Amino acid sequence: MMSTTFNAEQPPERPVDLADGDELAAFVETYDDVLVEFYTDGCGVCASMEPVLSGVARSGVVVGTINPRDDPPLVEEYQIASVPTFVRFRDGEPVDRISEGFVPGEQLQAFAQG
Repeated sequence: MMSTTFNAEQPPERPVDLADGDELAAFVETYDDVLVEFYTDGCGVCASMEPVLSGVARSGVVVGTINPRDDPPLVEEYQIASVPTFVRFRDGEPVDRISEGFVPGEQLQAFAQG
């Protein structure tokens, strides 16, 4: 059940917490280019990425975050072997990924903008 609607005319200026795979699908379909962080609670590196993701979102990149433990099929669907994993989506499809732990803001922004 989708609890959130997204508006392509008003991209979010902060990371959007996505509840499940349905929200993820709606989110990446709404915007042309999207960066999604797959994280888990208790992941120190994931927590340290929060201010970086906020900065990237303020720069105009559409950013979503999702905990794949809340929707286990996402782990296999997006091949999440470690967290944080950042997946860039274009036109609703995953096109690139980074799974290298902490990623500095400039590097993450450049990755997100392709």
